[in-house]
Amino acid sequence: MRTELAFSANDLAQTRFAVSPMWEVVTSLRALAGSTAPALHRRWAEQVRPRLGAAGLDRGRLAAMVPPTGHLPDFLNPSPAGPSPALADELAAITATTDEQVRTDLDYLAAEYDGRLPARLWPLYREPAAQLPRVAAEIEAYWQLALAPYWARIRAVLEADVFHRARQAAEQGTARVLDDLHETVRWDGRALRLAQRHCAVQRIEAGAGLLLVPSAFAWPRVLTRSLPPDPPQLAYPARGIATLWEPRRGSDSDALAAVLGRSRTLLLTELDSPASTTELARRSGMSAAGVSQHLTALRAAGLTTAHRAGRTVLYARTAVADALLAPSDGPGHPAG
Repeated sequence: MRTELAFSANDLAQTRFAVSPMWEVVTSLRALAGSTAPALHRRWAEQVRPRLGAAGLDRGRLAAMVPPTGHLPDFLNPSPAGPSPALADELAAITATTDEQVRTDLDYLAAEYDGRLPARLWPLYREPAAQLPRVAAEIEAYWQLALAPYWARIRAVLEADVFHRARQAAEQGTARVLDDLHETVRWDGRALRLAQRHCAVQRIEAGAGLLLVPSAFAWPRVLTRSLPPDPPQLAYPARGIATLWEPRRGSDSDALAAVLGRSRTLLLTELDSPASTTELARRSGMSAAGVSQHLTALRAAGLTTAHRAGRTVLYARTAVADALLAPSDGPGHPAG
């Protein structure tokens, strides 16, 4: 199926970028929806799936609304109000969705289930306003388990993509940016053409520009949302996702240890994957009490974050810590 997004000069001028937590929620859920996660995200999926199963989120409303292929409810991806909205802002927009829009989206979704919604979505269809806060709470729970511990790393990739595209637009023009988003997306001088069988919309009339949303999990396809009067949205695979989950231990740990101490530096290097105090104690050979004390200091310095996953607290490195651990080309010359 071919989708055509017709453009005016004004639409082209209003094209903008946004980093959206909800697009990452939806696309990451889709990556988990199949029996086998895409190879690109398998390391992440192996860590996240047990947590979701323990919390029952793999059997909840949210999982039912994100099938492996096909339609995604538009109300799950409200139009971002700015370049980097907080999850709370997007959840507020979701809970404000009209009953009519929720039911329209669920009617489309029913086609992915042979015309009949899963029973767990019937309450949402009958009473959208009463059920949407519960959907928002489920999204928040999913976020804490599956994305929050990794968000600094994910966001760094997404923001780097936006920076690259912004520079490309400044140097070569917006048309060049549109033509370089994805192999299935082509700009012909008057319209953006999308070749994608899974897209349910045959023609999108753009009346308010275009919102481009880089995504870590959309790969290998692009996804669209068109719901007037909002600008159309196009979520595309961000640059750099091929190395997103690779270990990031650098070569400067000795220099960092001179400042932070060897124990705290060791803990940072062990946090390539989010881990609990108990797990870090096992890996490092330190006592759990000692690990906890060091993590408190690292968190106060902005080098780690803490995220509750059920009864466990997971610690993760921040982007600042990643930068400190990055290898360098020589004294005073960071790589890249």
